[in-house]
Amino acid sequence: MYQVIARKYRPQTFVELVNQEHVRTTLENAIAQGRIAHGYIFSGQRGTGKTTVARILARCLNCVLGPTVTPCGKCESCTEIASSGALDVIEIDAASNRGINEMRELRESVRYRPARDRYKVFIIDEAHQITSEAFNALLKTLEEPPGWVAFVLCTTEAHKIPATIASRCQHFSFRSVDFEEIVARLEWICHQEGITADAETLAVLAQVGEGSVRDSLSALDQAIAHCGTELKAAEVRALLGVFSLEALDRVTRALAESNAAGMLELVDELVRNGHHLQHFCRELARYFRNLLVAKIAGQDSRAIAASRAERERLAAIAGSFSEQDLTRYLQLTLDLFRDLQYSLQPRLHMEIGLIRLVEAGKLLPIEQALANLAAAPEQAPPPVTPQAGRAKAAPTLFSEPPQARASGAWKEKLRAAFSQLGMQSSADAVEHSEVIESDGTLELRTPKDYALAMRPAEVEKALRQLGGDRRRFKITFVEAAATAGLAASAPESQDELTRRALAHPEVQRFREAFPDAEVRGVRDLRE
Repeated sequence: MYQVIARKYRPQTFVELVNQEHVRTTLENAIAQGRIAHGYIFSGQRGTGKTTVARILARCLNCVLGPTVTPCGKCESCTEIASSGALDVIEIDAASNRGINEMRELRESVRYRPARDRYKVFIIDEAHQITSEAFNALLKTLEEPPGWVAFVLCTTEAHKIPATIASRCQHFSFRSVDFEEIVARLEWICHQEGITADAETLAVLAQVGEGSVRDSLSALDQAIAHCGTELKAAEVRALLGVFSLEALDRVTRALAESNAAGMLELVDELVRNGHHLQHFCRELARYFRNLLVAKIAGQDSRAIAASRAERERLAAIAGSFSEQDLTRYLQLTLDLFRDLQYSLQPRLHMEIGLIRLVEAGKLLPIEQALANLAAAPEQAPPPVTPQAGRAKAAPTLFSEPPQARASGAWKEKLRAAFSQLGMQSSADAVEHSEVIESDGTLELRTPKDYALAMRPAEVEKALRQLGGDRRRFKITFVEAAATAGLAASAPESQDELTRRALAHPEVQRFREAFPDAEVRGVRDLRE
């Protein structure tokens, strides 16, 4: 009768165990020193070897050569434990035997000596599903069992084990198996079975397992049944519903090109080919996560479960995006995956979600947006045409000053006018500017850093505040070091910097548009 690969190649000794060196070393030393505990808790994700190690421990304790860390594998005890037929090794599925009656029966069984072997070993799988009453019934027995009894509680949710039980046991946390170790194990098994599989195919099978050796071996079994003795990556991907980097790369290409139409075409293709949209979204989230890790930690990071060729390609793609962009894409994709779980129109949600990714790629940090706005050249307002026989002089903006002389009086007047109008940022801009009067025209030589606060319309308001003066003026933006006649000012305190920033009209408009926004810090972009 055929035996699945996961059972056929199940480790029978500690030497064959994949990963979990911390568990292996501790148990081997305990057995060698004769320090056998009466209770153990094995916790960790599925398929990492919890039940396998429990059986290996039982073999080590009951082998005719034992207790030993190298059971013979030939005696009746070793062979029966391997086939789950040992009378003195009792395996209990707590998912279906979780009540107080079952625990009372177990407690009665503990009283009797082993029928043949040295130890009576109770392996309780899915132990977290035992009821509170059943745990209470087991508590005293677990605390002071007879010397011939050993309990092994296996669970994927250790936090659900009551503290009263956990305090009476030795706890071992099983780690998810590294990607490279799963690939090596798959490669060895394929060699033993006469299966041909390249590195890309093995990487796909290892990725499906997500750290679980058993899940990867089950996928290998399925792939062999479908493809025969020669496994090809494309066929295995199609069988297991795994999307290739080429398919996922279409998303990043559309993002790089701001191509919303390409996103809609992708969704249409997925639907026509019968792909599960939520499954694609999950793969896309994993893809963005790997891109983010490659961007931050480099392509050689162990946190990326992919072959070397895929790592290099991920690093190349990640180079086209910033960390902020990739973080935003990942969060939006996770939100989309959550929405698809309850969506009655998954295609619609998928289309909207992918278009949101494109729009998110167009966003700029607030600092960059303000900096770009400050660097933009000022546009002169159009001249005002005479109306009803009355000519009105239009304020204009010039780039070069005529022959001129500095006017401190006008500087003080403008600063006072801006203060009266509540335009403190403009008042500060005047304070750092040089005001020159020439031929009835005022020129304000203002550092570029204050360009946002020194606009023609705001200067007009200040002049009207001074009694309706229609004096012509012009604004020249210069580098801070080139502003003549300005005294070097001392660095501002953080409180003063924050006050000026919050008083800025652009910042005020932003806070009005987003009333729940919180200003957590202010820094000077000139520093």
